[in-house]
Amino acid sequence: MALNISPLSETNWKDFEKLFGPKGACAGCWCMYWRIPKKDFASGKGSGNKRRMKQLVAKGKFAGLLAYSGKEALGWCSLGPREEFPALDRSKILARIDEKAVWSIVCFFIDKSWRKKGLSTLFLKEIVSYAGKKGVKILEGYPIDTDQEHYPSTFAWTGFYKSFRQAGFKEAARRSPTRPIMRLTLTPTLTLSLTPTP
Repeated sequence: MALNISPLSETNWKDFEKLFGPKGACAGCWCMYWRIPKKDFASGKGSGNKRRMKQLVAKGKFAGLLAYSGKEALGWCSLGPREEFPALDRSKILARIDEKAVWSIVCFFIDKSWRKKGLSTLFLKEIVSYAGKKGVKILEGYPIDTDQEHYPSTFAWTGFYKSFRQAGFKEAARRSPTRPIMRLTLTPTLTLSLTPTP
């Protein structure tokens, strides 16, 4: 299937809101878990976290990408410079492995009716293309690596290992049996000059 992606903005906020539903994707998260202190996240579950995300968007801050099929938003991915997700460095498992500048892919949310259909792999490939056009040099992800056939999607918000592998990511570190750190080094997009040579 063909996917189109679009950065979250005030223009498509309603699509994001509809995709996340009244529960805010997962227990009132509204994709703020990685961005704020744990106590603020817990106290803001639901409307508080939703308000925080909407404030980011209103300020023109890049928060992530929506995946569309036609006019319907089927999925969401939160990504950006690793510095914007301080909760990563509070984790012993996902702490930095070096000082290289990376963009982190921290969260996926796929509409229930589209899960387990390969959508996340297609989405990841579009994310790679988008990041390359933005000049990102390294993408980093933190998927779940499990052999469990029916692993609950609600506990795999960072994505699945298999999807990252299929999108070209390589394992860069592993401090837990099920939580590798995956990386993809992007090749700069070449721009051909159409100016005639004198």
